[in-house]
Amino acid sequence: MDQVAAAAERIAPYIRRTPILRAEVDGRPVVFKLEHLQRTGSFKLRGALNALLGGPAPEHVVTASGGNHGVAVATAAKLLGLPATVYVPETAPAAKARRIEAAGAKLVRVGSSYAEANTAARAEAEGSGARYVSAYDDPLVVAGQGTCAAEAVADAPDIAAFAVAVGGGGLAAGTVLGGGRPVIAVEPDGCCALRRALDAGHPVDSPVDSVSASALGATRVGDVPFGILRGARSELVTDAETLAARDRLWEELRLAVEPAAAVPFAAWLNTPGEALTCVILCGANSDWTPA
Repeated sequence: MDQVAAAAERIAPYIRRTPILRAEVDGRPVVFKLEHLQRTGSFKLRGALNALLGGPAPEHVVTASGGNHGVAVATAAKLLGLPATVYVPETAPAAKARRIEAAGAKLVRVGSSYAEANTAARAEAEGSGARYVSAYDDPLVVAGQGTCAAEAVADAPDIAAFAVAVGGGGLAAGTVLGGGRPVIAVEPDGCCALRRALDAGHPVDSPVDSVSASALGATRVGDVPFGILRGARSELVTDAETLAARDRLWEELRLAVEPAAAVPFAAWLNTPGEALTCVILCGANSDWTPA
């Protein structure tokens, strides 16, 4: 909690304090943390800023991303006057790649997966001495992400639990630290690095095959998040359930999010009778086609 509080103070001048929304769905109360309204369109800016502000100012920043983290690092670097290079896989959505370049970063496409892009990014950082900013496996990044849950609890102290989407685990781990409530860690069933790590007892490589892969496509949960998430409750949802949940968020509440952000809501819909849960809507970096 001390690390999360320190992160909140560091990043406050640059981020939005996103609102919560209390709603009733299927006759049950729920709280949504509207983090898709964050600058850059996702929670990732919190961790990126804390990583860059929490140590000596680097001369250059390098990272790898499926999209949202890259947009966040590019934006954080721009806010702090730093040059940035972002590696993404060839499969990165055009909407996210475009936003990375619009923020002023150099975009490099490498390989067909986040893991391949990450290997290339780490190699550049090691060779050049640039500051490599992990998407999730860094204590400063995790503490930064924890500020999201801390805000939610401050605004709604009656929250009893959080439902959070998991890719590499940074947001879920930060939610454990910042929220001080039980965390339901939710993943697509075709893209579940945390579940496989929990089954194995340690992080292991995991297949990536999901409509949410651009945001949740980590092939291995981070060591730092895994150490925090060992006691979290793990839930899996199908892509069909995710897309149905995304559509309900729009049709019933007029909340427009990308598929990954609907993953925890899909799990919430599958588990009636839960205590008051805060569903973190983590991102909205999609392109919208007019009717």
